[in-house]
Amino acid sequence: MYRVIIDSCGELTKEMQEDGHFVNVPLTLEVGDQQIIDDESFDQASFLKAVAECSTSPKSACPSPNAYMVEMECDAERIYVVTLSAQLSGSYNSACLAKDLYEEDDESKQIYVFDSKSASIGETLIGLKIAECENKGMSFEEVVKTVEEYIAGQHTFFVLETLETLRKAGRLSNLKAAIAGTLNIKPVMGSTDEGSIQQLGQARGMVKALDKMGQCLVDVTENCEEKILAISHCNCLERALSLKEKMESMAKFKEIFIVDTRGVSSMYANDGGLIMVI
Repeated sequence: MYRVIIDSCGELTKEMQEDGHFVNVPLTLEVGDQQIIDDESFDQASFLKAVAECSTSPKSACPSPNAYMVEMECDAERIYVVTLSAQLSGSYNSACLAKDLYEEDDESKQIYVFDSKSASIGETLIGLKIAECENKGMSFEEVVKTVEEYIAGQHTFFVLETLETLRKAGRLSNLKAAIAGTLNIKPVMGSTDEGSIQQLGQARGMVKALDKMGQCLVDVTENCEEKILAISHCNCLERALSLKEKMESMAKFKEIFIVDTRGVSSMYANDGGLIMVI
């Protein structure tokens, strides 16, 4: 018996929600003086409205160690925790502390915490990889080794519709944000090997930016036909479906699935943003 605990930056597909092996531990979102729990009650429309109306950048607070420990208290003998990149959040450190505290009282379980070095559907894919390994009958150690190797080869990309969140957070000057908005410049972003964020390029207009993002993905991916491609979107399903068609025309993949962003991913991607992971 195993359990996969994923912080709420990682979206669970409908199949994962119904599977019984997966659970989310919520982060807390802060918009002005509002605190929003990123759980099943999350309302994306009202959140995006609040973010647009707030003069300051939204923030997130990672789950407490106790929140992770509550989910570790189950019938599962093997527990895998997947958190968003340690470069972006304290969620990984909190989960590691939870593991240490739990094992002080109960050494009967095998527990491992994965730093996804990604976010959103990157975590989703890692959860699915864990389940695939478990279903093959691998030992706990084999699952950990295989999944860590999978993480090392994973690539995350995203394109933002608006740079307002970056401007409010002070990561982009008002002048640069204004120029980018006037010229309709869309940055193409991606993950580094360490799990931080880098700019891979830029393009004028969303269509060209998505073309560039798709090409970046294909350029770094071998044996596409053996891999699952995941797309998450923030309030832009038609755009996500168009991206799916674009990727199908560029390469053959084992599978492509689309999910809507939960709270933390909505905060990062903002209204109209797209994230793609393979």
